[in-house]
Parts: sequence; C-alpha cells; structure tokens
Amino acid sequence: MAGMKDPGVVRGDGPPAALSDPARVRAVEATGLLDTGPEDIFDDLAALASRITGSGRAFITLVDAERSFWKSCVGVDLVALADRQAPIGQSFCSFLVAAGGEPFVVEDATTDPRTAGHPAVGPMSIGAWAGHPLLDPHGQVLGGFCVIDDAPRTWSPADLTTLATLARSVSAEIHLRQMLTVSQEAHQQSADLAHTLQAGLLPAALRTIPGMEAAASYQPASNGQRTDIEVGGDFYDLFRTHGANYAAVLGDVCGKGVQAAQVSSMARYTVRADAADTGSPADLLTRLNTAMLAQRAPRFLTSVYTAFHLTPTGAAGAIALAGHPPALVRRAGGHVERLGTPGTLLGVMPRLNLTDVPFELGPGDLLLLYTDGATEARPRPGTTPGAARAVFGEADLAQALAASHGMDATATITHLTNTLEAHHHGWTSDDTALLALRVAPPSAPDPRTRTP
Repeated sequence: MAGMKDPGVVRGDGPPAALSDPARVRAVEATGLLDTGPEDIFDDLAALASRITGSGRAFITLVDAERSFWKSCVGVDLVALADRQAPIGQSFCSFLVAAGGEPFVVEDATTDPRTAGHPAVGPMSIGAWAGHPLLDPHGQVLGGFCVIDDAPRTWSPADLTTLATLARSVSAEIHLRQMLTVSQEAHQQSADLAHTLQAGLLPAALRTIPGMEAAASYQPASNGQRTDIEVGGDFYDLFRTHGANYAAVLGDVCGKGVQAAQVSSMARYTVRADAADTGSPADLLTRLNTAMLAQRAPRFLTSVYTAFHLTPTGAAGAIALAGHPPALVRRAGGHVERLGTPGTLLGVMPRLNLTDVPFELGPGDLLLLYTDGATEARPRPGTTPGAARAVFGEADLAQALAASHGMDATATITHLTNTLEAHHHGWTSDDTALLALRVAPPSAPDPRTRTP
C-alpha cells in the first residue's frame, strides 16, 4: 500500500516547535529503532491494543523532526520500510509531541474542530483516534501508540487505561534496550538473573494424575531479534489442590527479560498458594490480579486457569480466560471444540470481567492449553511469498489438533510442535507453551505424566 497516509492529521497552523527540539530529536535517534523492520514484541502489543479496544487498527510510531515512522502497524498491509512512514504534517502524533506527554483523543474526526475537514480523514476512513505518547525516562516524547476506528465512537475508560498501559510497556521496552546496549555487564547480570528465574517458571515434571495423561512443551522465541534478552514470560503448572481436585494454569507475561520472569514466578506461586481456597477459576484469577496490582507488577499477564476433579468416567471442572486464547478440547471421536469465554487481562485494572465455563472430559477426551505463540507463528519474513501474512492461526491449531486424533497426550504435544516447526522452520517469533491433559481410554496402559 505504497503512498498510504499516516493514521492522523494536523491542523493547518504548522507543526509544533517541540518537533524540532534538538534534545527530543536526539532522544528519538538514540532509540536505534528508526528505519528498522517489524518486531514481534511491538506487533504483539499493537495487536493486543487493537483486539481489546475493537478498533481494527493500531500503530506504534517514532517521530523525529520531519516524519512519523511506524515501528508497528496492525490492521494495514505494509511491509516495505519506505511505506511505513509519512511526513509529520500528516500525523496526529504531532499533537502528542506538542502536548508534552499527554494523550490525544478524538471521538469523531469529521466534527472535532482539531481535525474536521482535513483531507486525510475521508481517504483513511478515520472515524475516531486515540493515542498515548511514548516517553523516555526524562519525559521526552519519542512517538505515540494509537488506535484507530473507522467510525466515530466514544473511547471507554478501559480503552484509554489499556492504551496507556501498553504505551508504558513500549516505553519500558525501548528504555531497557538502551540500558542493555550501554552496559553489556549490566546486560549479562540481568540475563543471568533472568535465567535463574526461568528455572522456577516451569515444573521439572508434571504432576501424575490417576487415570489421566499429561504432557507439555515450552519453546522459546528464536527469531534472532532478541539476542539481548533470551528469557521469556510463558509458564505453566499442573498440581493437586486437595483430595481428588486438581488445577492447571498457563500464562503469558508481556515481554521478556528479568521483569517478565519475576512476574511469571510471582504469578505461578500466587496461584498455587490460593488454589486450595477457591474452586472458581474466575475467583482465583481475580485474586492473582489483586496481588499483581498490590505488588505493582511491571508487566501485565494473560492466563488460562482450570480447576477440575476426577469423576468415575473422567474429569469435570471449570475454566476461565483472562485475556487469553480459548482452550481447545479434542473429543474422543476427533471433533475439536473451543472452550472458555474471553475475559480481562491481569495486572492492569482492578475490576475484571471473568467467566467460569464448566466442562466435562470423558475417556479419550483431551484438553489443550496454549500461549499465543502457537497461534501467531509465522515463517521467517521474506522466505516465502506472503510470509508476513502466513500466520498459523487458531483454526490451524484446531486442525492440527484434530489431525492428532487417537494420539495420547505426549504424542499429541509432539505432533503439534512438529506441525509448528514445519510452519516456521525454526524461526519462532514468540515463546510457545503447550499443555495437554487427556483422560486415558479404558484400554490404554497405565499413563505416565511426562514432558517431552
């Protein structure tokens, strides 16, 4: 889409003087991100903003004195760097720079006096626009994080809170990279600490459950873009709460590194500590959210939690999703079903919307929990035509799961990891965790719980 305009507009009185402030421009250049290609950490945050607000489009931009460069642009098909930028005179981000750190929100671009009549509004279908600045530690505005809706709308407080949180996450990511670049010694210390924390995120072996099989896998990102930080925030656990009652949890902390590992570790052990006090997954995740807010967790978290008990024919329980993809159930006959109601992610807002969804598993039924690395896997950019769009989505994962019909838990996990490997050819764009629980068929031998 060459020649595409930037997602915002400016008034006709010229760009603000702050745009050309030498200190601000130096701060933007110091990020090292101008004229660099897409990266999954930024694309994932932009996709999350688009999904949570329902806006359809989201942009992460860096703004120098003359242009707005789109480090991430979700909802538009732009690959070439030359197409991922536009003159600053065609960008709302100039408002963010001029505001000196305040957000800029437009609910109707055609009637708002700041934007009405601008020639970009119609061609770009700009109905509503909400942006939050990206700031360096000294308060310099580096760019913006914005979402765009085709139609006018009122942005809810939750929309704006989410946008502000994600913008802070991007700002923190940029600052962390700069700090690691400046000090290799500090980088190594952080990496060592992160590796130590990573060891506590995953169980050495999964819990043995009578009459059930369990298997899991964890594959860290290996796309070569994050050699400075190698430890991710995905985690999973399977444990007994009391009697014949068990729980399984899987989570995905935003970003990587020490902070992500710290949040993952805190989340896993908070879940274990509180699990015996409630049989409601929604209540348990609400407690985890309260703990994250009380401890001012620096990263947000998506998670799926299920509490279940053994029955004479299998297992029954409930599941809740906190900003996390739905679980998948492969029935004994091979049919695959989605399980769970979308809910609020954790560590951002005190009030959540979480739902307990009951389920039952009979002989041969398998429950699969996974992080979004499994549904956002893609080939290395440039290796195949259309590779940037060849995302291994939820439907692909469900199809791969259906194709594993008849396999036990361990074979199913192996099949899924091999299928993903065949798709991305070793270029894993995000950490990927998988956890499968299967009720053993009557004819199956004594199951063993293991991690391949």
